[in-house]
Amino acid sequence: MNAEARATLLQLKDEYERRITGIRQDLEHKNAPVEADFSEQVTQRENDDVLAGLLAEAQVELVRVDAALERMDRGVYGRCVKCGTDIIAERLAALPQADMCRACVGL
Repeated sequence: MNAEARATLLQLKDEYERRITGIRQDLEHKNAPVEADFSEQVTQRENDDVLAGLLAEAQVELVRVDAALERMDRGVYGRCVKCGTDIIAERLAALPQADMCRACVGL
């Protein structure tokens, strides 16, 4: 399972890195002319706010994926970081970067 989990985590890492790069490029529209219409400026600002939120989310998930890969390298992947019990396989299959068991998460 660790080989499959590692492959999945590496795929997620690549996906989040691509997403972060794309969002940063979209946010760097400084060279684009500012819309003359105020309503268009508002729309641009709202879009930037949404992109900033998506960027923050992707960065957090990338950190979680990197942490899971580190736990894997240390041989503790699949164990809850809070209580030390095994995280069920179904949870890891659904969320490979999971670092806590269902009980500790409160599910």
